[in-house]
Amino acid sequence: MEKLDILSLYPDELAAEIEALGEKKFRAAQIFNWLHVKRAVSFEEMTNISLSLRTKLDDRFYINRLNVAKTLESSIDNTVKYLYELSDGNHVECVLMDYKHGNSLCISTQVGCKMGCQFCASTIAGFKRNLEPSEMLSEIYEAERSSGRKVESLVLMGIGEPLDNFDNVVRFLKLLSCPEGKNLSLRHVSLSTCGLVDRIYKLAELKLGLTLSVSLHAADDKRRSEIMPVNNSYNIEKLLKACRDYIASTGRRISFEYAVIRGVNDSKADADKLIGLLKGMNCHVNLIPVNEIKERDFKSDRRSVLNFQHMLENGGLNVTVRRTLGSDINAACGQLRREYEI
Repeated sequence: MEKLDILSLYPDELAAEIEALGEKKFRAAQIFNWLHVKRAVSFEEMTNISLSLRTKLDDRFYINRLNVAKTLESSIDNTVKYLYELSDGNHVECVLMDYKHGNSLCISTQVGCKMGCQFCASTIAGFKRNLEPSEMLSEIYEAERSSGRKVESLVLMGIGEPLDNFDNVVRFLKLLSCPEGKNLSLRHVSLSTCGLVDRIYKLAELKLGLTLSVSLHAADDKRRSEIMPVNNSYNIEKLLKACRDYIASTGRRISFEYAVIRGVNDSKADADKLIGLLKGMNCHVNLIPVNEIKERDFKSDRRSVLNFQHMLENGGLNVTVRRTLGSDINAACGQLRREYEI
């Protein structure tokens, strides 16, 4: 019989499995606590569980875990970047950042990415597979264990497209917010998507309470299709309709991510188009200085970003510029994995 990934099971699913082993149901709560609160990485650590039950657990389940392959710590702020090695030898990254509101962790949801965005390092190394819920949880648990810092907010904006791994991501989010486990309110979670419209509608139906961040990065279809192939399937009109429907359904404001690329999407005409698209919508625009990667010529500078911000604000949009954290360690996701695996 194939072993089950115990860290990906909901409490009621674990209880059913434990009862099927002929054990008392309350044992499941103890085991869940060991996994998600005490963060045990082996059944041997579960000292209030009998040896016979631990043997049964080892026969029926496995604990999916990852190892830290490399750690980079910024010398200019408290940013820490982790390269994790998964059980099959693949690698993903996450970044721990220090904000006024507390520690925020940016995690990966896939090994690689299929979306092909031209400015993103994650897609260059190719797509390998989806991450399991247990692996996403382990990114958090290991970051907390390694750093000694409590993760108080979460961003699904690392390697991969979260909505392309929809079922696993939703299960992960429900486990993350489970009162018996990490118990992190999903109001402290931001999920970033390049714009998979059908999945945005599915997400809206769940009313999870999280913040949806949509990577827009251009204000017209021609330019967006050039840098984001997903626009050929879901153009700006379809995407923004889905966003308006999401807001109406959930009551939650949407954040639009816009990587400012000098000479590509930062002109006055670009600003005017963006204002025309978004004005009046319950949204926020987050401008991002584009991350420079050696395979692309895209560049950004603070002056052009601030100038673009000024134009958007004059047009009535709510705009901020993302802080650049960990610049001395290339903290943008995808770069460390690519360099490590070359």
